[in-house]
Amino acid sequence: MSKSIEELKTLTTQIRRDILRMVHAVNSGHPGGSLGCTEFFTALYGKVMNYKLPFTMEGKNEDHFYLSNGHISPVFYSTLARFGFFPVEELKTFRKLDSRLQGHPTTHEGLPGIRIASGSLGQGLSVALGVAEGKKLDGDQSLVYSLHGDGELQEGQIWEALMYAAAKKVDNIISTIDYNGRQIDGDTDDVLSLGNLHAKLEAFGWIVLEEKNGNDLEAVIAILEKAKTETGKGKPVAILLHTEMGYGVDYMMGSHAWHGKAPNDEQLETAFKQLYLEAPADY
Repeated sequence: MSKSIEELKTLTTQIRRDILRMVHAVNSGHPGGSLGCTEFFTALYGKVMNYKLPFTMEGKNEDHFYLSNGHISPVFYSTLARFGFFPVEELKTFRKLDSRLQGHPTTHEGLPGIRIASGSLGQGLSVALGVAEGKKLDGDQSLVYSLHGDGELQEGQIWEALMYAAAKKVDNIISTIDYNGRQIDGDTDDVLSLGNLHAKLEAFGWIVLEEKNGNDLEAVIAILEKAKTETGKGKPVAILLHTEMGYGVDYMMGSHAWHGKAPNDEQLETAFKQLYLEAPADY
C-alpha cells in the first residue's frame, strides 16, 4: 500500500531510531552515514523504485538497488524490514553471531533485499553496471539504482566504471553519491579532495543532477523522479545528494566522529528524545 508523505516522514524517524538501537546494542556499526541517508532510502523504497515482494534474487522486470558503501548497512536493514522484506524483529540480531544482518551486507545467508556482498569500497558501481547491461540484453526496461559514499570516490575502480558507463551508453542506471563531505578519517577535502565533482562527472560523460537538501524527503523524492526522466538518453545518470552525517541527532552532526561509533546508554536516550515519536514501533 502506498504511503503518504507524512507517513514516510514519520518512517524516517522510526528508521533513525532503529539505526541507533542496532549499533548501541552491539557497541559497533556505522550510525553517521546511515542517519544521513535515511531520506534517500525512504524515498527510494517508499515512492520511487518499482519492486515486488516476496523478494527474488533475479528480480526480472523490477528495479534493482545496489549499496556500494556497505558499512551503512543499518539504514539498509531497517528500510528493508520496515517495507516488508523480512520481520522487523530480526533487526535485534544485527552484528550478532549467526545473524543474517552482518556488519556489511552479504548474500550467503539469503537475507531478502540483498543482491550483493558490499563493504570493500569502490566495487558497487561495477556490479550495478553489469546488472544494467544484463537488463538491456534481456529486454527488461527496469532501472538500476546504486548508492556511493563521497569518500568512496577516492577508489580508482569507481573512475574506471564511470568511464565505462558513458562509453557503453549504459543509460538505465541512476547512481547517487552521498555527498556529506566526511569519511572515517576526517573531512573528505582534507583526506583527498574530490575537486569539482559535478564537472568531473560531466566530463566523464554522465548526466549530473544535484540536490543540496538531501535530508528533505520531498526534495529527495523529486530529484530521484527527475533522474528517472533523464534515463534512456544514451548517458548514465548521477545524483550528487548533499546530506549531513548523523542527521537528526544534534551531537552527531557537523563532524566525522560518528562515522563508525556507537552511542552509549545516555547518548542513546538523548538521541531518542530528539527522535520523538508519539507511538514508536520500536522492535
